[in-house]
Amino acid sequence: MGIRSYFAAFVGKTSQWVLKNFFKGGSSLPGKLALSIDPHILDYLAKDYQVVVVTGTNGKTLTTALTVNILRQEFDNVLTNPTGANMVQGIVSTFLSAKKTNGKKFAVLEIDEASLSKVTEYIKPELFVFTNIFRDQMDRYGEIYTTYQLIVDGAAKSPTATILTNGDSPIFNSIDTVNPRKYYGFNHQEDEEQMAHYNTDGVLCPNCQHILHYKMITYANLGKYYCPNCDFHRPALDYQLTNLKNMTNTSAEFTIDGNDYKLEVGGMYNIYNALAATAVAEYYHVAPEKIRLGLGYDEKVFGRQEVITIDDKKCTLVLVKNPVGLNQVIDMIGLSPYPFSLVCLLNANYADGIDVSWIWDGDHEAFADMGIPKVIAGGDRHKDMALRLKVAGIPEEDITEMQDLDAVINGIKQLPTENVYILATYTAVLQLRKKLAEQGHMQGGMTRG
Repeated sequence: MGIRSYFAAFVGKTSQWVLKNFFKGGSSLPGKLALSIDPHILDYLAKDYQVVVVTGTNGKTLTTALTVNILRQEFDNVLTNPTGANMVQGIVSTFLSAKKTNGKKFAVLEIDEASLSKVTEYIKPELFVFTNIFRDQMDRYGEIYTTYQLIVDGAAKSPTATILTNGDSPIFNSIDTVNPRKYYGFNHQEDEEQMAHYNTDGVLCPNCQHILHYKMITYANLGKYYCPNCDFHRPALDYQLTNLKNMTNTSAEFTIDGNDYKLEVGGMYNIYNALAATAVAEYYHVAPEKIRLGLGYDEKVFGRQEVITIDDKKCTLVLVKNPVGLNQVIDMIGLSPYPFSLVCLLNANYADGIDVSWIWDGDHEAFADMGIPKVIAGGDRHKDMALRLKVAGIPEEDITEMQDLDAVINGIKQLPTENVYILATYTAVLQLRKKLAEQGHMQGGMTRG
């Protein structure tokens, strides 16, 4: 270790201790300080770890959390970035926080798609997990094929690492990679000829540009696809879900590679996250009973169906950030067996994506058929949110606009139902959680970034 690396690590660890003990936050600042002293600090910090990287548009955070929960059933030392600080400085901060231990060391890291190439300049993962690529923050990432090329280029810097990828997504089979690949996916239904919805991205054959057909669709462009005009088709699956026994708004039961599991979170999109985490576990030869324990660990992750009590209201907080993710959340909410009210918080900061036109591609019309008695439209772009809900068919008299978060929280307390769903963009989740923590409605004001 050079003197520069030693000093950078010392400064980073010291700032981390100060922030934790006196300011209760700042997940990325220690990494920024360490990088400013030694741009190659990750070379030193990560050298003794087997690194698993999780990236993709949706599902990174929960897939990472589930993978960590499972691997900790088998291995003593599993490091992760639990606050979701998934850019370079956040990754550095994660390694700075590691305690000195002996034995096999794992690091399971959620990494932002645009940051992957920067991180893999300095660390060499042995496994990459690609969850999905959907249209997301067009002002930042561009089209889906641009985003995919970003993560392929990032993985190529560690060419012997395996890419464990969603076999149901056509884009992940669209180009050759220098990395070896393994695939996970769904194989739980009889074949039935069908096509994706006309407004779905990523359904053109990469070989001949013909529209793809499907024998099975889970959601969006995911499923058992094939091109009727050439030989392009879904690859053979190495890890597969063969039975979806039950799915509710709060849980799911399913079979993966002959073993039964249960997940304590709702929605088809979250079953994909569990499938990805299970595939990682099988890759490292973790026994099914330990996978079962890891998947059954009922600890909600930041903004992923967190349940927060506000007076007598049971509020489920869900992060939304793009049309496909939003539609999956709406489908999950539609499974609710009880009446509920709805809160939609829309911000347009850099971390949210400054272009909010994506809300028009989300199926808000489905809310109009759910008999929701009261809706609050909030956030910096509350007027845009309220207009979208009105156009979707929700009666204007049932929609209340509120920008101020104190007003939103007071409004939640006055809603007519015990259960409330709060859908919020990234910075709106941060702001709301902080405000709720200040008011004593939840433990701690988790900060990210």
